[in-house]
Amino acid sequence: MKGVYIHVPFCKSICSYCDFCKLFYDSKWAKMYLKKLALEIDNYYMGEDIRSIYIGGGSPSSLSLEELEFLLNLTKKLNKMKNIEFTFECNLADINMNFLKLLKFYNVTRLSIGIQSFQPHLLDLMGRSHTFLEAKEKIALARSLGFNNINLDLIYGFYNESLDDLRKDLKLFLKLKPDHISTYSLQLEDHTLLKVNNIPLIDEDDEYLMYETIVDTLIRSGFNHYEVSNFAKKNKECIHNLGYWNNEEYYGFGLGACGYVDKVRYANTRSFLAYLKENFRLEEKILPKQEIMDNEVMLGLRKTKGISLEEFKRKYDVDLGSVYPLKPLLKSKELKQKKEYIFIPGDKLYIMNEILLKMI
Repeated sequence: MKGVYIHVPFCKSICSYCDFCKLFYDSKWAKMYLKKLALEIDNYYMGEDIRSIYIGGGSPSSLSLEELEFLLNLTKKLNKMKNIEFTFECNLADINMNFLKLLKFYNVTRLSIGIQSFQPHLLDLMGRSHTFLEAKEKIALARSLGFNNINLDLIYGFYNESLDDLRKDLKLFLKLKPDHISTYSLQLEDHTLLKVNNIPLIDEDDEYLMYETIVDTLIRSGFNHYEVSNFAKKNKECIHNLGYWNNEEYYGFGLGACGYVDKVRYANTRSFLAYLKENFRLEEKILPKQEIMDNEVMLGLRKTKGISLEEFKRKYDVDLGSVYPLKPLLKSKELKQKKEYIFIPGDKLYIMNEILLKMI
């Protein structure tokens, strides 16, 4: 079983913080791109059972209804399992009755909506515009059509964001009754407008307080903190993303997409013209066993449940503790063990990267 990620690079506007592979929407370019996307899937998909599909971007919802139908029809090429999780990313402005009915017709089961914030000064900095009322109406419309698995994205950690701003956002997000919330600490990436404009970073202590506020608020509100930055209501954990964190194999199709199939890690070109010329793959690397195990550790310890010692032994025929320094990290309480699971305790998740450096 595998997951499938499909990248749609088009956006109607470019957010100031985004470093994903994207370009302004143009109908002519979109139609050409989708035809090449169909060819890439035909060339590389080997017919396995597919457990999850995630269509992201960019802004997949920026496509016209005709283009969306072409895109969604491509998923018929995949051998989808009966209870497949099918996620579609969308912007609030693109959500309407016809859009949602089309997604429903193609059996999309999960919506991921990039809200990020409701605070006007933060939205202005991000280059976004929407209101709480708009979100409430659009989510109610989606619920009325049977979408019962909705994720909201939240970004925090702006230099001009106060703890009170964050608390207001969390309160409004919870009023929308999402099934899942993904949180992201702002990173100033090269070639983004924020980085070009030399926007300062938030103080680390303030960022830590924000993270602690998010964790405490969402846990008290009935969410399971199942991954360092992700929170879900009961049985609403993202199956597709869990596939990544469990180091399972997946296809990545589209401009700039990455994949991991048959022990080969690959990355697609980020050049739109190269993609249109059908030069899909930029690089491929056969991963040695040690690197695969390293990935298992780095990804698995993102989960609050951690890594199963039994599963690690079954997959790699070695004990986790014989390859990685578990004993000193357990002694220092940077790692803990509960039954067969090794995990980073909640009060140490914020410094997860430091712990991983000691592990690997």
